[in-house]
Amino acid sequence: MRTLLNTWRGQLQRIRAAALFSVMLAGALGAAGGSVPGSTAYAQGRDISFIRDTEIENTIRYYLQPIYEAAGVDASSVQIHLINDDRLNAFVANGQRIFVNTGLLARADTPDQVIGVLAHELGHITGGHLSQFKENIANAQTMAIAGMLLGMGAALATGEGQAAAAGTMLGQQIGERSFLQYTRANEQAADQAAVTYMDDAGISSRGLMQFMKILQEQDRLYSAGANPYTRTHPLTEDRITFLENHVQTSKVSNNDLPFEFGLVHGRMRAKLAGYLKPQDTINRFPPTDTSPPARYARSIAYMELYKTDKAIEEIDALLAESPDDPFFWETKGDIYRKAGRLPESAEAYRRAVEILPWASLIRTNLAQVLLEGRSPDDLAEALDNANVAVGYEPNLIRAWNLKGQAHQRMGDAGMVYLTQAEVALRTGEKKQAKTLAGRAMEILEEGSASWLQAQDISYRADGK
Repeated sequence: MRTLLNTWRGQLQRIRAAALFSVMLAGALGAAGGSVPGSTAYAQGRDISFIRDTEIENTIRYYLQPIYEAAGVDASSVQIHLINDDRLNAFVANGQRIFVNTGLLARADTPDQVIGVLAHELGHITGGHLSQFKENIANAQTMAIAGMLLGMGAALATGEGQAAAAGTMLGQQIGERSFLQYTRANEQAADQAAVTYMDDAGISSRGLMQFMKILQEQDRLYSAGANPYTRTHPLTEDRITFLENHVQTSKVSNNDLPFEFGLVHGRMRAKLAGYLKPQDTINRFPPTDTSPPARYARSIAYMELYKTDKAIEEIDALLAESPDDPFFWETKGDIYRKAGRLPESAEAYRRAVEILPWASLIRTNLAQVLLEGRSPDDLAEALDNANVAVGYEPNLIRAWNLKGQAHQRMGDAGMVYLTQAEVALRTGEKKQAKTLAGRAMEILEEGSASWLQAQDISYRADGK
């Protein structure tokens, strides 16, 4: 485990820019907590829950770093969003944003399966498929409208309403066929980009091939279109054949990933299992299994089941072996926090922050625990941690809110308004941001750094 931690530290230095500049959608929505449970948004009639977790996010960045380098992509320009959903899915949307379902991470048996999927999604970004996607949707709609008009013309000529319905259906079918042909071409292009990037990075494409076969098997078991991945990524025999042929001919197909990848993959899956399916996790990892992933999964599962003593016993066993692991300390802080044991929680979070001073989510948890105390020293420390958190991750709304609470407890009305103005601006409430910035400027000393910050918010709210 010490070797793993040293590897993490080395890799984290390389990917720190991505960590610092990553603006997660969950953060913009005000995600709660520095660990897996997150915020809930609503789309298309169903809940979409975005999650935040420092360790899992950095595992994904760790996986992607060699792919970024092979593709010549700036890691800080791509944002990774985790969705709490059991279904196998990953997709690109809304600019250079990759969305990954927890179900995909939990189902992937090996890290190279996840890397293959992520490389494929990066292929969509580098291929410019998002802008083309919008154009193709418009073209499909145009053909559907043309078909509808054709049907209406037939109805007017014949006096039969059935002709209009037939024309509309025909237009929809024409549009759908065109769209599916287009997306299939994009999928093939993204597959080609993915295997190219992985070859250049010295990573075998076996994982991507294996994952596609998993999807193919699922589609055979369930009704067509039941899997969201194959709806957004049309799965064809040609694609699988292409990957099989590439694996047979690539010079790197027999390359194995460094063992650290397997270690972080096991930890990630254990962590997700503990948070999202605690009772199943206890059954899956019995106490006789003393491996680190099993202990990690049980510590989190026991926490979620409010079995604090058992949770602490498991995490302490891990810390005895790896006393400098920041994520074990973070989990210990989570356990004590959930149990309402705030001083012990704060101490564990402090230890985690000492090891990973840039971990905004952990600092935010520490700030919240300290704000629940009554000591002036705790209040000042909470504000310090909130300030550092927003410095590293400017769109972490929860940290901004905690910063505002600290200023309110201190009786600093000008800074409260200023902080609220920042939140409003970062959540798109420009009119409210301008109003709050104006109130802050009335109280803050004119020309001071805070006053200038309020003035800047006012200008940005006006689009200047």
